Amino acid sequence: MTLFPFTDLTSAKRRPAIIVSKYSRSKKDVIVAFISSVIQNKLSETDLLFNSKRMDFTNSGLKKSSIIKLDKLATLNKSLFVGELGVVDSNTLLEMDNKLKIALDL
Repeated sequence: MTLFPFTDLTSAKRRPAIIVSKYSRSKKDVIVAFISSVIQNKLSETDLLFNSKRMDFTNSGLKKSSIIKLDKLATLNKSLFVGELGVVDSNTLLEMDNKLKIALDL
């Protein structure tokens, strides 16, 4: 959980996020993707539906079905993080990589 800024930077809200940058203990900042439990009828090509049908849902620490918004990224100082919820498996990481490539036009 971290304070995730609104896109207009007027405020921030505590919410889950997933680290998408290479993690290093020596770096103070990480890049994270926004996670939302508000699931729209039509998902963006950069949205990853993360629900109880996924094998790694329980290990993620999320309490309800959510969307990982891989086009909503922020660089945050690690001091803003309140704790770690859980982990995702290599299949989810691969899906995230593919959606990040779309979001960043790589």
